[in-house]
Amino acid sequence: MMLSKEDQAIESSRSLSRSPSGGRMVSAALSFNGASSASDSVLSAGAFGGQREGWRPEGASGLNTLVRTLYALQEERVEAYRLFDLGHQAYLRSAPNYDFIKYRQLVHEITQAFNRISKEVIQLKDRFHEEYDRPDLSEHIERVQEREREKLELTARLQLAKQNMLDHPGNETYQEEVQELKHRIRKTIEAINEILQDFKYDSEEIEASG
Repeated sequence: MMLSKEDQAIESSRSLSRSPSGGRMVSAALSFNGASSASDSVLSAGAFGGQREGWRPEGASGLNTLVRTLYALQEERVEAYRLFDLGHQAYLRSAPNYDFIKYRQLVHEITQAFNRISKEVIQLKDRFHEEYDRPDLSEHIERVQEREREKLELTARLQLAKQNMLDHPGNETYQEEVQELKHRIRKTIEAINEILQDFKYDSEEIEASG
């Protein structure tokens, strides 16, 4: 059975909805499509990051936990972008009388979610270096952070360019800008994946010993 766009969004947002900021972000994104009542049901779980707070693993098993936590945070980022794109598509469909209030709320919640994820990633980076003497893994994470900042900036520019293209049909300048930004985002995602692959290779000895 084919899922509607609203149902797809609800399914893909379940992990994000377990955090306070992620939950609000899910609600903001889905409300564009009239799915706010459905989103309420996926906001009932506890905070996503709660189980990660306060743990102090030791040895190889602790390193394994840090590695898995990084991957989980990256998955959260991917889901956040999906929701961001979902909300922006709905915003564009509200043209010419754009529902800017809802879009502004979505941007606010997205920003909070990304800030939370980034803060947790930085904490992981510091722990790899200071607690486990793995500056190589910390360096990979720092490179990921740099590329993620670039990706978020390009995404914001792409959303503006898409609106300009919609508001000015036939303007080739905006059309070319959209295509160029899409290309740059794809290249940035490829760079992030390559860094994560390097991280995986360097952390495999941890998995083997754990």
